[in-house]
Amino acid sequence: MFDTMTVTKAGGALCGSLLVFLLGGWAADALYSTGGGHGAGQQAYVIDTGADDAPATADDGPDFATLFAAADAGAGEKAFAKCRACHKLDGSNGTGPYLNGVVDRPKAAAEGFAYSDALRAMADTAWTPENLNAFLINPRAYAPGNKMSFAGLPRTDERVNLISYLATLN
Repeated sequence: MFDTMTVTKAGGALCGSLLVFLLGGWAADALYSTGGGHGAGQQAYVIDTGADDAPATADDGPDFATLFAAADAGAGEKAFAKCRACHKLDGSNGTGPYLNGVVDRPKAAAEGFAYSDALRAMADTAWTPENLNAFLINPRAYAPGNKMSFAGLPRTDERVNLISYLATLN
């Protein structure tokens, strides 16, 4: 009555049942987590409605020129990782215009990129380090109606280092 085939089937059924319960437990934990694990209390994603966008205020720290003079281009290269998804450094456009040579280049001047009306209206000015700093704080506030969906870089040191890195690519 208990030959090897019957024992094998019974063992397989037992292992399969345990696997179904294990996977069901993992799925239930993922769907109905009550907290206490990795990322407890954090939302999976945030939808930016722009309601929290406050105008940039000047802090009492050193002025931009002082910070820019002491900037670290190596740290700026690391900060560029946030830009790499949309911008390229090889002279070709991606989702955004190429950024090599952007420092002191006129606004809306990257060949072949379809700029928004907001940036085309600013084409008579250049992307000075100060203008880039103001833009990177909050792109939507700097040029309302531009196509850039990036929320901005709130940390001053990160912005200054990034602009210093971009200045080395001119």
